[in-house]
Amino acid sequence: MRYTFFQALLGGILATALAQGTAQAAEPIPVESLARLPALQSVSMSPDGKHLVGLIPSPKNADVTALATWDTDSLSSGPKMVTPSGHMEFIAAFALKADKVLAVARQEWTGDLGGCGEGKSMGATETFVVKNYLTSIDQKEFGEAFANDKRQVGVSKATERCLELAGTSSLVDMLPLDPDRVIISQLSQITWTSNYYLYNLKTKERELLFKGGNRASPSLFDSRTGKVLAKSQIEPIGGGYEQQVLLLNAKTGQFDLQPALTTKLSDRYSVTVNGIDDATGKYYVLTDQFSDKMQVRMYDPVAKKYDPEAVVADKNFSIGGLLFSTRVSNFNQIVGFVVDGPHRQVVYVEPALKGIQDSIKQAFPGQQVGISSYNDDLSRVLFTTESASDPVAYHLLLDKKQVANLGSSRSWIGKDLTIDESWVTYQARDGRQIPAILDLPVGWKQGDAPAPAIVMPHGGPWARDYEGWDVSGWIPMLTSRGYAVLRPQYRGTEGLGRELWLAGDKEWGLKMSDDLDDGAAWLVSQHIAAKNRMAIFGYSYGGFAAVAASVRSPSPFQCAIAGAPVANLGRLGTSWSDNRLQRILQGQTVKGMDPMKNADKAHLPIMLFDGTRDVRTPPAIHAHPFYEAVKDKVPAQFHWIADMPHSMPWYPRQQRETLNLILNYLAKDCGQVSQ
Repeated sequence: MRYTFFQALLGGILATALAQGTAQAAEPIPVESLARLPALQSVSMSPDGKHLVGLIPSPKNADVTALATWDTDSLSSGPKMVTPSGHMEFIAAFALKADKVLAVARQEWTGDLGGCGEGKSMGATETFVVKNYLTSIDQKEFGEAFANDKRQVGVSKATERCLELAGTSSLVDMLPLDPDRVIISQLSQITWTSNYYLYNLKTKERELLFKGGNRASPSLFDSRTGKVLAKSQIEPIGGGYEQQVLLLNAKTGQFDLQPALTTKLSDRYSVTVNGIDDATGKYYVLTDQFSDKMQVRMYDPVAKKYDPEAVVADKNFSIGGLLFSTRVSNFNQIVGFVVDGPHRQVVYVEPALKGIQDSIKQAFPGQQVGISSYNDDLSRVLFTTESASDPVAYHLLLDKKQVANLGSSRSWIGKDLTIDESWVTYQARDGRQIPAILDLPVGWKQGDAPAPAIVMPHGGPWARDYEGWDVSGWIPMLTSRGYAVLRPQYRGTEGLGRELWLAGDKEWGLKMSDDLDDGAAWLVSQHIAAKNRMAIFGYSYGGFAAVAASVRSPSPFQCAIAGAPVANLGRLGTSWSDNRLQRILQGQTVKGMDPMKNADKAHLPIMLFDGTRDVRTPPAIHAHPFYEAVKDKVPAQFHWIADMPHSMPWYPRQQRETLNLILNYLAKDCGQVSQ
């Protein structure tokens, strides 16, 4: 396949290179280049391939987003319509069918939560309201998405406020073959459980598919009709709980319990019904019941047993899911699967899509290529490219022969930035192999003098890191300034095998932190880092790890930086999540060394920061009390970040403030790390 490349300027808004902030090799990337809003983000394509939807900086204020739509037949004409954010700021957008657009927006909210939403048990009073809005491609009118205009009798004002904070409706499934209808979930004003409906985007009519309960929820819908094929429920059994899976019996119309798919919550096996094979009636199940890594197995609902061998498996990494065709000619057939390796690698097995992916990879060597969506005849294929050095960029394949480069999310960052990123493993003190992502200083090569280094544990801790562009900006900011960065996938990390995941139970501040110290020692042994020039920096759980490091001895670090940390395990307990399943699963594992109870052992300089609208790890409970406890023992700083929530997206002003805080602290207050 031969490609002709052309740059669609999209009305001049998405120029390929801007003079401001261009990064040269070994030249620090300016903070502003990482803090400002992306030039283009959250891009999606309508199923018919006629329209693109995305977010751009507002023409009125570059620090505020705007919703934009384009016609794919006239990209060079620029956006067909641009709507700047108003009192609600756009944070995501999705192109739907029937010429509709789903926009996600948020607004600051201050007041008594009254037992509603995340942070309610912590006494938080500052948060964000997040709402979904529906509009048409012309963006003439916006209305709350999937809203039920009928007010329930007897619903109090307090309940209405709860619904306002928690949100009431969300999109569940697009039903690719249906021209007008989608599946939505809606929170009942009476029962506070989610019901599921077929929803007509044109007429707003709805049809009940599944009435939710406290314990049951649908887990698989028929992608043609919307009928519920599988559901899961939590049931108390013998002092514990079971996660039961029930499948629809086509003959009786009833749901049959599947013992082979049912597991004890305490065992923490993963069982996800991923799809159904039309030819055999068997189900595709994503599970780690048979191996350390997630596999896909076929399950026979009649015989009530798995097939003996996995359908899709990888020796080294988990399978992240299956991809099913949305095209009429081969609808619901498997076209690919995802390998959760160093980055999420999609492997296509369907010839047409595999050929397109292979050709794109040849055209963009060294880039991670992700096909986002395509229309029925593959005349329009939206895809992204990225790498550790290259911010996410959006492209549109036209008629299988031309690529329109829609624009980079941060086009002002120069192509001469080269970050050497690799997947490594090192041995912990007890012999366990710990995977990690290593980012070397820009321009550094083996044999050069050891560099200053940052050990950066991820949040979660039930999460993991991936290779590629770091949207937080921390990795490119640090590596372009001469720091090596190691991101250990410490025990307790989820997604890299069941054994590694379970090994973190009740090891907060103990073996989980040992893994970080051992990563620092490995950097020294490899002559990458200087022994007396290392710091630890983390956010959320990573912030906990940084706080814990400040009271653990001996320590390989010269200082600690903790963003939005947990610092008081006693206040976390089993009430740390509003999700019942997560409380049962994860809450009981949150045990170990409590930094607050060990504040008298503080010995490292530490900087803490958190947002005033963080309702997940409220600074008034965690970061600030810890600062007060250690400020007279060690050099300590605490910074309130106005209006910042726990999770991204953050305002550009918040990014500017936090990025500069990190750099200034490393340069001035962290011993010899930056010298």
